[in-house]
Amino acid sequence: MNSAFATPTASLDDPFYYLTNFRFVLAWVGERHADLLAADELAFLEQFKTLPQASQALLVRMVMRKGELFRLSKLRYTEVGDSAEAIAPLVALGWVEGDPALSVDELFNQLRLAELRQVFADEIRAAGLSASSAKTVLYGTLESQLTHAATLQTWWANATDRVVRLTIMHICDRLRLMFFGNLRQDWAEFVLTELGLQRFDFVPFTPQSRAFQSRQEVDTYLALHRLRERLDAGGQPADLHLEVPPPTANRWLATRRARLLLQLGREAERSGDSVLALKLYSESGSSEARIRQLRVLERQGEHQAAFELATHALKSSPNETEHQALARILPRVQRRLKLPAEPSDPEPAHERWDLSLPGPQWVERAVVEALSEPEAPVNYVENALLTGLFGLLCWPVIFAPLPGAFFHPFHNGPADLYRDDFVARRRDAFDACLARLEDGSYREVIRSTWREKHGLASPFVHWAIVDEPLVELALSCIPAVHLRLCFERLLGDLKANRAGLPDLIQFMPDAAVGEPRYRMIEVKGPGDRLQDNQRRWLTFFHRHEMPVAVCYVRWAESDELEV
Repeated sequence: MNSAFATPTASLDDPFYYLTNFRFVLAWVGERHADLLAADELAFLEQFKTLPQASQALLVRMVMRKGELFRLSKLRYTEVGDSAEAIAPLVALGWVEGDPALSVDELFNQLRLAELRQVFADEIRAAGLSASSAKTVLYGTLESQLTHAATLQTWWANATDRVVRLTIMHICDRLRLMFFGNLRQDWAEFVLTELGLQRFDFVPFTPQSRAFQSRQEVDTYLALHRLRERLDAGGQPADLHLEVPPPTANRWLATRRARLLLQLGREAERSGDSVLALKLYSESGSSEARIRQLRVLERQGEHQAAFELATHALKSSPNETEHQALARILPRVQRRLKLPAEPSDPEPAHERWDLSLPGPQWVERAVVEALSEPEAPVNYVENALLTGLFGLLCWPVIFAPLPGAFFHPFHNGPADLYRDDFVARRRDAFDACLARLEDGSYREVIRSTWREKHGLASPFVHWAIVDEPLVELALSCIPAVHLRLCFERLLGDLKANRAGLPDLIQFMPDAAVGEPRYRMIEVKGPGDRLQDNQRRWLTFFHRHEMPVAVCYVRWAESDELEV
């Protein structure tokens, strides 16, 4: 049976709004993912329902806060009432440890300086420290001496407070992962929605549409996530590499695994371990990893291996980003091997404008003010206009309820947006949308979508920039054939090609017949250079004779301005 992604009806006026949201997640996961849950996780879903409301609320408050240790005196919430009474059922279930052993690190994090001075009064005197020593000084002196863990009462016999430890965060994190399909989103998504700061489109779905199809897939995601956390915390790539899960048939998880291997490789390369870096890049297999692998081979003087890898990559239909990098690397390697190099296509010369403006200031705004005329306004759009028009025209395709695309109410866009098969799965539908550029109906489609969907989250439409006047100017001045060319290029590599577009666009709605009615303008401030993705767009515009210029700005000296 089909259903819609309806968000829970909690209101921030309800003091238990967060509990309503948590119950919604538990019900959602229980209904759609029960076959992927272990016995303790299923028991958590059932036992949570039996708790008093105050205990449920206190548990959720703890889950939503940072960390797993809490002072009971700081767990004060009007709607919960007596925290000691509310926490007792949680302790009885083992979900909260009522008197946990604390390491010295944990003790220092939980206690205030004045309290620590009481706890360690004898140790402070024995170490010859001043009674007014700072917390960092106390810790630096005592942490090497105090290696054991003990309860708060053992550390501090006169403690008047309790420290408790949440023990089921791993279960709550797994449930959150299964709901959102990632650990990037958290419980704040509900609050932002209830505040009206985020609004999402309603997408119909089938019960089969969910983030994970097996428990092993959930385990793999969590393993990859924890390895990345450990890398960020200073873990060694050589050690972490040994724990990377084996390759998976799940293409989404395979992409995450490749990204982790790339990150491990980059860290190994930074630390000077080129052998490990090459191994990690090779295992990653991503286009970015191949380019980094080639650069390492070049630095090591392994030019024959680099030549073979680059030649193979060129034959494997690389995307534009990789092709551009290969076009730079391969001639260098060929020269080293004394091989004839294929002539490369010269980069087209772009139309160049040089402006001297008062500054320094926000360079794009300065150019807008300098070039704008009543009959030829200049707008700051960067990557928002062409991608926004694309998102408006193709909205039904982007938000189509395909399996694995949407599985909770808080998607900015489809979960498979940057997967290799995203366009292929929707090719016919995209073709039908782009066909409207041929019959002229695209203008009304874009206008009606703007009105109907305004303010809803989209991976392509940045509403703050793409307002109605800008849309109308674009529809009246940019030829449909140019829009189609740009949209097709976007579809060629959505992740890479949505960036690098010119900063500004100038409209000339009253231009003479046969003259361009718009011009895109890339702005470069003093010392700024064109980036690779910008060069690729400029080459594309030149190839298709689309009007574009690059404006180079320098800040004028004061005496120049006086003249």
